[in-house]
Amino acid sequence: MMKKITLATLIALCSATAFAQQTGGFNGPSAQETQTQSAAQGGFTGTTALSTVKDAQTMKDDQWIMLEGFIDQRIDHDKYIFRDNTGTLNVEIDGKRWQGQNVSPKDKIRIEGKVDKDWNSVEVDVKSVKIIK
Repeated sequence: MMKKITLATLIALCSATAFAQQTGGFNGPSAQETQTQSAAQGGFTGTTALSTVKDAQTMKDDQWIMLEGFIDQRIDHDKYIFRDNTGTLNVEIDGKRWQGQNVSPKDKIRIEGKVDKDWNSVEVDVKSVKIIK
């Protein structure tokens, strides 16, 4: 019986530690809540040409895009203003996409995702965030 309790306690502690290490997100204006995500997973790592915010305005809906720049601020739960030297664009970044990284407006990042076009707006649904050193 004691072995079962000790084993259960050990499993609970390991799980809590693993969960605590997986938090991350944006630390800047309007960063009011801590974001959590699931464990990091692998996937395809092919190449996509680097684009700009200005390029995104003319791209097709659901087209894959890679941008480098900065997140200026959070505007909603998972919506942010992204900026490069050609302009600004709204991006949607789910909590799991941060992969434990903490990003401030001073951190240059690379984002990859899909262009999401509506009748009068363009944003990017981000699938990957990486801090550029």
